[in-house]
Formats: sequence, C-alpha cells, structure tokens
Amino acid sequence: MCRNIKTLFNFEPPATEAEIHASALQFVRKLSGFNAPSQANAAAFDRAVAEVSQVARDLLASLQTQAPPRDRQIEAEKGAPPARPPGGGGGARGGGGVGGGVGVFFLFLGGVVG
Repeated sequence: MCRNIKTLFNFEPPATEAEIHASALQFVRKLSGFNAPSQANAAAFDRAVAEVSQVARDLLASLQTQAPPRDRQIEAEKGAPPARPPGGGGGARGGGGVGGGVGVFFLFLGGVVG
C-alpha cells in the first residue's frame, strides 16, 4: 500500500496538490488499515488526510538543498521496480517492502532523516 508513496521534494516542476494529497491518503490508509473508512470513521479519516497534506506542504516548503532539482521523467525511469532475485527474496516475512512504523514515516517524508 505505501510503496506507492513517492518522493516529492526537489523536483522541477514542484509537487502538485494532487501528488501531496495522494501521498497523504496512502499514508493515512497505511496507518489506519482502511482502504476506505466506514461511515463512522470517514470524518476522522478525511481530517487526517487533510492534516497530513498540510504538514507535507509545510515540510516541502521548508526543506533546503544544494542539489539541482531532479527531472521527473529521468527519476520515473530509474524508479522501475528492480528484478527480484531467484527465490523471490523478501526475507522471512516476504514482500521485501518497507516494514511499517518508522520506516513508513521516513518514506512518506521522502527519505529525509534528520
């Protein structure tokens, strides 16, 4: 689910509102365990998506780098999933993706570790 969250910092053109919202939505889905919340949880879910979106916008606006902006097309070509090793890899739990918790949060922040 969260493997779809993409790095949004330092691109030209900058991240769009739709990209920020999509990342926030994936993050809240992962945290809550809901792909689509029940009616009873919809308001809390939507509020969380809005708040995470705002935090993400604030974060992206405040980050600084000396690196030149990345080209979206070049990064998309690099982002093609690598071939899995024979036997599927992924370790004891399988899958091989980011394991949740702190790792997911850092993925959401675009890999920024401070």
